[in-house]
Amino acid sequence: MKRKKNSRVTLQDVANHAGVSRATASLIVRNSPNISEEKRNKVLKSIRELGYVYDRVAANLRSQQSTTVGLIITDIANPFYSELLIGVHNALEANGYTVFLGTTFDSDKKQEKLLSTMLEHRVGGVILCPVSESSKETIERISHLNVPIVLAVREIKELNCDYVGIDYREGAKVAVKHLITKGHKRIAFLGGTSESSAWKERKRGYAEALEEAGIKVEESLIVENTVTREGGVASVNKVLRYKERPTAAFCFNDLVARGVMQGLKDHDLTPGLDMALVGFDNVQEAAMYTPPLTTVNSFARRIGTESASLLHQRISNNEEDKKRIILQPELVVRESTKLELQRD
Repeated sequence: MKRKKNSRVTLQDVANHAGVSRATASLIVRNSPNISEEKRNKVLKSIRELGYVYDRVAANLRSQQSTTVGLIITDIANPFYSELLIGVHNALEANGYTVFLGTTFDSDKKQEKLLSTMLEHRVGGVILCPVSESSKETIERISHLNVPIVLAVREIKELNCDYVGIDYREGAKVAVKHLITKGHKRIAFLGGTSESSAWKERKRGYAEALEEAGIKVEESLIVENTVTREGGVASVNKVLRYKERPTAAFCFNDLVARGVMQGLKDHDLTPGLDMALVGFDNVQEAAMYTPPLTTVNSFARRIGTESASLLHQRISNNEEDKKRIILQPELVVRESTKLELQRD
């Protein structure tokens, strides 16, 4: 009996074509190891020839357990998130999960839509890197989700969720202290926005380092802007207009630092010599900047791995108390802080 044109190929069609039972074909599409290579190859060949697509949603409904999870990040163009994605993917793939990726571009509306879409596809859990400012409605929605959720990178204080991140306050403090040891007193904090919990913690560390060294915090040297190269250019352009410009800058992240370098070069200034720079994240490209960037290692891949492992634990057992995993940062010193001022 011929199939109707455009009708969906079923697993029974595959089994008939390969000359095996439906149960055997089912084991093969679910990657069971207890099947001979000969039968596996026959079924896989039939799948390719017939164009069969495994209906994972239906399978999840039958088993009452989803093997797909959602990952929502803010900006795939940021190398930090590329590293985090690798960590998440490696850890989840090892446990048999498939990852759905969504990007919010720091938009609360996009975040809300992605959460809805992933729930419609019955994901088993979600790893969420929240937008800078999540609305009250979104926070309430997350609070009432009936699937496990792990927050990563940014924390939302109003939510009782598992969280994995870095000690941003300590990272900023170490970075600014390093600049102070080089003799700098006018140190700018460039990039990021005050709606973000990560920015607030960085600012705390920045201010504490200055205050402990007896240096007054000047609000004019704290310049908020987008977390992009363009934001870095705009931020440094602003402080370069000051009558007494800063001699050093702590940048919200490496992407902002890259823009700051470009902004300095646009003014015929040399990064690392005319202004010392420290970034945050230690993305792979930071070592190849000109000059190579001193930065704070925030262990993006490890955050991804820890988040994925924690989500897997939650999917397996959602009764345990929520966990808060905070990694400790590490300063990586390179040429961008070579400039050393004479101390008083």
